[in-house]
Amino acid sequence: MNALKVTTLALALAAAFPVVAQAQSNKELLNELRALQKRVGELEQKLKAEEAKSAAAPTAAAAAPAAEAVQPGMTPDQQAEFNRIAVKAEALEDARDASGLRGLKISGYVDPTFIYNQRQDRAGFQFLNQVGDDGYNYDNGYFGMGQLDIQKEMDGGTKWRLTLQPNRGVGEVFSAGNIIAEASVSVPLTDLQTRFIAGQIPDWSGYEYLPGTQNKLITHNLLFDFTLPTAYTGAGLELTSGKWIVKGLLANMNASKKNSGNKAPVLAYRVDYAKGEFNGFGFAGVHGKAANFRSGETTIDPTTGEEVPLYPDESGKDSALNLFELDGYFIRGDWTVQGQVSFGQQKKAAIYANADTGELQDARWWGLSGLAAYKFTPQLEGIMRADYINNSKNGGGLLGYTFSDGRNGIGPGFVYDDASGTWSEDPDSKGSNRYALTFGLGYAFNLNTAFKMEYRYDGSNKHVFENVKDGSYKKDNQLFGVATVVSF
Repeated sequence: MNALKVTTLALALAAAFPVVAQAQSNKELLNELRALQKRVGELEQKLKAEEAKSAAAPTAAAAAPAAEAVQPGMTPDQQAEFNRIAVKAEALEDARDASGLRGLKISGYVDPTFIYNQRQDRAGFQFLNQVGDDGYNYDNGYFGMGQLDIQKEMDGGTKWRLTLQPNRGVGEVFSAGNIIAEASVSVPLTDLQTRFIAGQIPDWSGYEYLPGTQNKLITHNLLFDFTLPTAYTGAGLELTSGKWIVKGLLANMNASKKNSGNKAPVLAYRVDYAKGEFNGFGFAGVHGKAANFRSGETTIDPTTGEEVPLYPDESGKDSALNLFELDGYFIRGDWTVQGQVSFGQQKKAAIYANADTGELQDARWWGLSGLAAYKFTPQLEGIMRADYINNSKNGGGLLGYTFSDGRNGIGPGFVYDDASGTWSEDPDSKGSNRYALTFGLGYAFNLNTAFKMEYRYDGSNKHVFENVKDGSYKKDNQLFGVATVVSF
């Protein structure tokens, strides 16, 4: 009976503080459980010693009144305190379960950012500005945002997640005013390793992560910004087997619903393999039909003066898309090395139409990105990243970028006419090939605060960067940024 009391005391103490336990890391919780187990063992040993002592005592002592017997491990006052704690612990557990706090985790971060852009002739802070007002650009990507992440794991293993990113998040990029980055469920089927997944899920391609808490630099690499999807809305499966994780979806890409006349989804998948403790690789792909912004372009009818589709036979239609990327990592000690190679093509999405027939042409590209980081101290880390995209086919054209873009350096570029003193689009049928070199520092001020600094040099083989000061076009651009990332 006394042994039962000791064990019950240990369990009550463990349950008395459930909210605190949820806020601790798994490692801290494990250490506390081990310490608690050790204390229970000590009390059980003490109980056994007292029982052995009582058995060896004279018969007269054994016949003494039970009230005078020594209480193993607890005095009467301690017994009373234990009873009070047990009642309180049960009440706290009931209150926690009734309020839905069991298995609930809430986290978030903000990262106010300062950006200087040479060719855009601007410098200033960026924070919570709406993507829809300015568009998604490499100097206006997933930074300067605030995020709130709510996760809930229910009895039976079902997981629910809602991630909010006002103005600057995944939802805002493809649907103005949408603050939801992720709204997903994960339901175990036959076991916890076989799950049904559904909802709006951010793209999982590449080695870089979207949140500022997981991205070493401020900006993202060229492949992340211009060749990868934003999010998927659909349903599929996630399978875990040893070192392998496989997940796939049948979904809309970058759309919460399909427009009239479009019925075909995409197949999106990702496979990860953790080869060992320090390295691994993964690959991802998208195959199917997705929105083609080139086919939706309009022009003015010279007869009626009305806006009409430029390509009536293709207007509003999704077109075939094929994306594939392979990435890997090596993280050991002070070193982090990551890399990625991507390939993509979209039917009838190139910037230049066929000069002879006027028909739309296919956009095709491939690219590379690599990152290396080294920790000079446990707090200070140096980072270097190099990116390259070959985008010369049919005047260029990347995923969602089916026009000449003087801000991001995409398209056929411009040439200067000495006679007229003006710039005009390069008649050459080739698009520009882009590259970027980025250098940065990261400093972990404490467990919740990190400071970032970045210098980035972007270049091209053509004059594609607009210099807004005088309307000219350059082959390069420079960017400088600093950011403060505070998370909880």
